[in-house]
Amino acid sequence: LMMQNADILITHAHLLSMQGEGVGYIADGAVAVRGSRIVGVGSTESILQQFTSEQQIDATGCVVLPGLINAHIDTSLALVRGVAQDIQHWLMQGILPYLLQMTPAAEVASTQLSVLQGLRTGTTTFVDNNAISPSWGDWYAEVGVRAVLAPRFDALPPDMPDMSPDALYPLDVQAGRKALTEAVDFAGHWQGAAEGRITTQLGPYAADMLPSELLREIKQIAQQTGLRVHLHVAQGTRETDQIRQRYGKRPIALLAGYGLLDEQLLAVHLTDATPDEVRQVAASGASMVLCAGMIGMIDGLVPPAQPFRQAGGAVALGSSYPNLFREMQTAALLHKIHHQDPTVMPAWDVLRMATIEGARAIGLEDQIGSIETGKQADLICVDLQTLSLAPTILEPIRNLVPNLVYSATGNEVKHVMVAGRFLLKDDQLLVADETAILAEAQRQAEQLSQRILTETEYKNLALIQAMQQQKL
Repeated sequence: LMMQNADILITHAHLLSMQGEGVGYIADGAVAVRGSRIVGVGSTESILQQFTSEQQIDATGCVVLPGLINAHIDTSLALVRGVAQDIQHWLMQGILPYLLQMTPAAEVASTQLSVLQGLRTGTTTFVDNNAISPSWGDWYAEVGVRAVLAPRFDALPPDMPDMSPDALYPLDVQAGRKALTEAVDFAGHWQGAAEGRITTQLGPYAADMLPSELLREIKQIAQQTGLRVHLHVAQGTRETDQIRQRYGKRPIALLAGYGLLDEQLLAVHLTDATPDEVRQVAASGASMVLCAGMIGMIDGLVPPAQPFRQAGGAVALGSSYPNLFREMQTAALLHKIHHQDPTVMPAWDVLRMATIEGARAIGLEDQIGSIETGKQADLICVDLQTLSLAPTILEPIRNLVPNLVYSATGNEVKHVMVAGRFLLKDDQLLVADETAILAEAQRQAEQLSQRILTETEYKNLALIQAMQQQKL
């Protein structure tokens, strides 16, 4: 055989290729990378017989697997981690007062912090459903991760309406159309940017926050552009009640009526969907995003990911606080407890949801999600020689995948590569000034907190009393 040149060879790994129906394990596996793509996958012996490279990474004692995919993240939440949980009415009495005080500089600092948190814990693809903010796309282009930007918009009036449980809040068609136009322009500008690392989706917030004419327009635009529609669907009783009052239908029936229930839909949460509705969404070809940690924390509920998968639908994982190792563990445990069945959501299924199944759900399975020749070289290397993952057992039962899902913290990630470029190597961040980003995030968080204190409404925050009693 003629020897081929590769830019990077990763050898002697426990390789989880995610090919086939399981995890695609290759003992003493290797990957050859040229440019942004994978050019060879197999045993170390076979790859060394085919490829030569000046740069070789010895991954002995490590698991190499595809970079993790966070299919629903709102990076503006990173700056306010820990100020809204353990309460009822999470949106109105917890997080919203903070979000209303966010400045453009705070938005930037929050996104930068969120991406670094995810990158360090093995996330290589971020599907960011965020409001358009200055340098949002520029940051993703600069830091080198893969991003799917889904600019969020709605038709709520500029002055915050009464969003108490029983009030039907008003919708401003003109404001909604302006926001839709801005989102479409943004999506068109960034689609395929940064050598293709950045793609886009449409990010309408939810059907209860949009009038019928805009729902119709969104579907027309999706058909014209080919962009997926990233939408909170049946996310809770508030949404269901609003849509019933306004349209006399439940959310999923409403979406079906406007043609939005099809393979272009990425349905986030589905928490309030009935079993029949879950099957209807899965049968339509739409995909689901499971955010088990977030929904568990703010609603005390478990979204219907298990029946959705049983109905043939693809499920991706999302996490507003971006550590997908913790999210995998949370998703697996909550579903076992909810279904009172320890066989539900086994470790290998959850790992597929964070990799190849997640890639299928967001429409990028031909590019990412598995380690295959021709795909993008988005890879992570996890050090097994750590206290949290020791010991490594290979027979008769391999413990690699269970330990990644149930025991890893994310801090064991040693190398992160996106499109053939190391962003993290030997635990060193190569693409950003971590110290400066942390300092700016701290400064912006403190300024945001000071702005909250100038608003008398802060006394209505649900956690104020707990804090005054020194329970926080």
